[in-house]
Amino acid sequence: MSSSSSFVSYDGRVVVVTGAGNGIGRAHALTLASRGARVVVNDLGGAVDGSGTSGAAQRVVDEIVAAGGEAVASTDSVATVEGGRALIDTAIGAWGRVDAVIHNAGILRDRSFAKMEDADVTSVLDVHLGGAFNVLRPAWPHMVEAGYGRIVLTTSSSGLLGNFGQSSYAAAKAGLIGLMNVLALEGARSGILVNAISPTAATRMTEGLLGELAERFDPQHVAAVATYLASEQCELDRTILTVGGGRVGRVFIGVTPGWYGGREPATPDDVLDAIGEITSLDDFIVPKGGADEIALIQQVLGSD
Repeated sequence: MSSSSSFVSYDGRVVVVTGAGNGIGRAHALTLASRGARVVVNDLGGAVDGSGTSGAAQRVVDEIVAAGGEAVASTDSVATVEGGRALIDTAIGAWGRVDAVIHNAGILRDRSFAKMEDADVTSVLDVHLGGAFNVLRPAWPHMVEAGYGRIVLTTSSSGLLGNFGQSSYAAAKAGLIGLMNVLALEGARSGILVNAISPTAATRMTEGLLGELAERFDPQHVAAVATYLASEQCELDRTILTVGGGRVGRVFIGVTPGWYGGREPATPDDVLDAIGEITSLDDFIVPKGGADEIALIQQVLGSD
């Protein structure tokens, strides 16, 4: 437990949380409300594969209200443009603003690439990656007008590192990192910060995967980090934090200085000979954007 005097507080700010009816999303919603946020709890209440519906969102709202907080439920599907717009309209209708969005909604349809069907691709992409666009596009103008916003996207080790049988899920989760990078650049002048979490927690999606230590992976560990990232106190931008079981780390993309083959175009044989130097991890930078990598190339060219 931290001994710091700093305090993460929301003071009535409005936060939209997608996929907040169970697991990590529910932990997000309850933690946010405990810090004074007004929470839009969004969830269809379906199964892990996205099928069906239930009253999960309203149950979380009832928990928040019973504890003295403020929340409203949304059962709109983030997988559609209309659903995303309706979700943001719910926040505006209830409180007239949207200060932060935590996009946590997701489904799983694990199947090897050779055996997957069309729906195993489209349904997963529509919720994870399409859902981010569907919710953030209508939320964006409100944040720009306010000159303030916080966005937290949910990526995954599957997207960052790979996992057998999860090609559509991994592609969607990796795509969210690309979205984070661009929105952070476009939102900078409007006070909008965009970050991502890569969580591991004991939920319906990970049932049976965490072994004997499953009880140590309380979703609350993840919610604490997301609640910080969505707060006014957060000053991070374009940062990926991996969190699970009480451990929090940073994931980043690095670029090595590489190999320079001279003014004349290299041959495939030159690349073969230099591949060890090209891929060496003895030195690297963490670029803040494509311009940083171009600068690295220009530095090499300028020395020739």
